[in-house]
Amino acid sequence: MGDMPYTILVVDDEPAILTMLEVILSADGHRIVTANDGRAALEYLRDNTPDAMLLDIKLPHMDGFEICSRVKRISRLKNTPVLLLTAFDDDHTRDHARMVGADDVVYKPLSGKNLRGRITQLIAARRY
Repeated sequence: MGDMPYTILVVDDEPAILTMLEVILSADGHRIVTANDGRAALEYLRDNTPDAMLLDIKLPHMDGFEICSRVKRISRLKNTPVLLLTAFDDDHTRDHARMVGADDVVYKPLSGKNLRGRITQLIAARRY
């Protein structure tokens, strides 16, 4: 009996990055749902509760910060770990991420192994 596969929502507007994230995360047997902008993400979240979300910060229509802050205000979703993905490793980004309630910030270019470990860890921490 293995662990249940997790469902992870991955939101990025760059197809190459989306594909890469999908490959990295599905290596652990997770089910990956992808969206390429904030609207599509929120649409999916209306009827679905993923186990974790990986949101690129820079997105058309609505950035990752905004999606995260909305998610954290919905009681059904507020315990779902949200990881923000960004190329900018600076204090402003980190502070803003904390302010919107993000659970972690992942920096590009990313290490797949590191990312998989952090997602699994965050989900496991929420399960108990």
